[in-house]
Amino acid sequence: MKQKSSSASVRFIFATIFLDALGIGVLIPVFPDVIRRFGHDPSFVNHYYGYFISIYALMQFLASPVLGSLSDRFGRRPVLLVSLLGAGLDYLLMAFAPTLGILFAGRIVSGLTGASMTVASSYMADISDDSNRSANFGMIGAAFGLGFIVGPGLGGILGHYGHQAPFIAAAVFNLLNFAFGYFILPESLDEAHRRKMSWGKLNPFASLMRILFKPGMRVMVWIYFLLYLSGQSHPSIWTLYTQYKFNWSTFEVGLSLSFVGLSVAFVQGYLTRLIVPKWGEMKALNIGIFFSVSAYFGYAFATHGWMLYAVLALTCLNGVTGPASMSLISKDTPPQEQGELQGSLISIASLTSILGPLIYTDVFAKFTSEQASVQFPGSAYFLAGLFSVVSWILFILYPRFHKTGHTTGGPINSVPPIH
Repeated sequence: MKQKSSSASVRFIFATIFLDALGIGVLIPVFPDVIRRFGHDPSFVNHYYGYFISIYALMQFLASPVLGSLSDRFGRRPVLLVSLLGAGLDYLLMAFAPTLGILFAGRIVSGLTGASMTVASSYMADISDDSNRSANFGMIGAAFGLGFIVGPGLGGILGHYGHQAPFIAAAVFNLLNFAFGYFILPESLDEAHRRKMSWGKLNPFASLMRILFKPGMRVMVWIYFLLYLSGQSHPSIWTLYTQYKFNWSTFEVGLSLSFVGLSVAFVQGYLTRLIVPKWGEMKALNIGIFFSVSAYFGYAFATHGWMLYAVLALTCLNGVTGPASMSLISKDTPPQEQGELQGSLISIASLTSILGPLIYTDVFAKFTSEQASVQFPGSAYFLAGLFSVVSWILFILYPRFHKTGHTTGGPINSVPPIH
């Protein structure tokens, strides 16, 4: 039986995910300086900066199903607490790493502990019911949005006191959250709903295959994958695109990304609570995909920098796609499998964060090079729009593969079209 959502538990999960995003964002401004401790060649710094970003996502991809299965077996609370404690100690290790190898080892550990979002999402699923599931999943997106608003700015400020300061701050935040959870957080998964671990289910690729091809669920999972892959265009290409096409300064890029984070936090943390209960998950997802398609094509063909802000404001409702799709997938999964499910979903998101930068930067480079037959700086966003179009086509086909009604406003076969 699901325990009802308590404000203390929701706050803790919100804080856990916020700190995960904060821990990523707070280090971004100082990572180049940290790497310069071990080599000053620009090529060396640029390559290792990229490796630092990708290794984190790779480790999350590998670790997410493991932590999810561990939480299905031993409960959410102990896995969350161990991850938070490990993250706090790991940030201290990276702050004082004497060699590049140790620094990378610390980054690997931070990716492993960062996969605790799997368990946090499972905890949120445990304490949710039909009346608040989408709203609670929206809090996850809001926490990430706020973390990426606060993180880079805080990292830039603390960086003035040395490259170690942001790492120490991230360590303190995680250790404080560990202490709060240790004394306050109850367990959300009772003994009756726990299950034995299967070593075969710890393989992230096997876990992905199960969820990507599971009857009744696979279409919605593929929609989820394509939407997340589209969303990776922002972290992959936004800075390159705006500086190349609109000659934006670093400050202008940072300001625009803060606006992105604010819009995500507002939509997923507030509007989702109003929209999804009124429209139902299916209608909300339908409308969200429509705005996703509009947004990416809008970025691709913008001719002035101010237009990007207009597109962001007019299409912010695309932020409901994540909570709505997660809620629909979660509904199809029994309580004892929520950990594995959330681990698989985080693995999918991590996989897109590995693939996305490789795809979008390559497309951007090809269409902005001097040798390109057609100069199209917005090509990467155009491709993201195409991915969203494919997700919309799958959404339209979804009722043929899934006959169970899931919306608060009626069965999925009655979803009204967008005009």
